[in-house]
Amino acid sequence: MEMKKRINLELRDRAPEEVTELVLDNCLCVNGEIEGLNDTFKKLEFLSMANVELSSLARLPSLNKLRKLELSDNIISGGLEVLAEKCPNLTYLNLSGNKIKDLSTVEALMEMKMMKRKRKMKLVHLKDMRKRRRKKRRMRRRMKMKQAQNWEREKRRWASHT
Repeated sequence: MEMKKRINLELRDRAPEEVTELVLDNCLCVNGEIEGLNDTFKKLEFLSMANVELSSLARLPSLNKLRKLELSDNIISGGLEVLAEKCPNLTYLNLSGNKIKDLSTVEALMEMKMMKRKRKMKLVHLKDMRKRRRKKRRMRRRMKMKQAQNWEREKRRWASHT
């Protein structure tokens, strides 16, 4: 189902100005961009767009009351600075399962967090990046352990020859 149709279904005969929560998970967005969502959703506080093949936030409308944004399992790799402009009250953001490769793409969010000393962003999920770091640490530890074991074997071998 396309995103526009899903938004119409989720409205359930309500005006967009009245909606506070909108769940658009698992629908399709055309060309990796948001469509059907506009500035008329003035009271929107929670928006979930998980697994919608979203690659860009460029067409995100101004959502001044938005507090929670779920963007997990998409193909977003950058352009997060839009969130600082269009969602000034954002306190929860989930970006797990996206194509974010390094923390430099999240710098705009950190600046936003620093600007709002009173209302800090509580949670930024970047699970996949943490997993990659943990895997690298584990691999390094295993390599060190193997090197130490090999060294001990060599010592024993030389001790037995003398």
